[in-house]
Amino acid sequence: MKTKEPQITQIHADCNNRVMEPRDAESHAVIGAAMEVHRELGAGFLEAVYHEALAREFALRSIPFKAEALLKVFYKGEALDCTYRADFLCFGDLIVEIKAVQAIGPVDSAQLINYLRAGSCSRGLLLNFCSRSLEYRRFVSGYQSA
Repeated sequence: MKTKEPQITQIHADCNNRVMEPRDAESHAVIGAAMEVHRELGAGFLEAVYHEALAREFALRSIPFKAEALLKVFYKGEALDCTYRADFLCFGDLIVEIKAVQAIGPVDSAQLINYLRAGSCSRGLLLNFCSRSLEYRRFVSGYQSA
């Protein structure tokens, strides 16, 4: 019997970057930290620079995180030997992937969706630091918008 795939939904913010629904204070805290890094550094650095700066900002804000966290990938309910290395794992179940590209594309979104489907995390943030203002996408497994 084939198991039903979990639904992964991308939740957008409005043009003023107001809190997204459903409300999630932890995702909001991570986005706030990323906005501060973007305000301080601007666009144009390599991903490694934003990675290190974001780790420092998480520490300043007491946001629990693991950098380069190894996550198991499951196939038909069994863990594979290979693992996925998330840029950050915050609050124990929030995957944070950072990019330094001109714009987030469908391949970047598909990457995070696949990580959520394969792993055991229910939330993910895709952050892009190389646009004029911080670009972000939030994904939630099992959430169906009205």
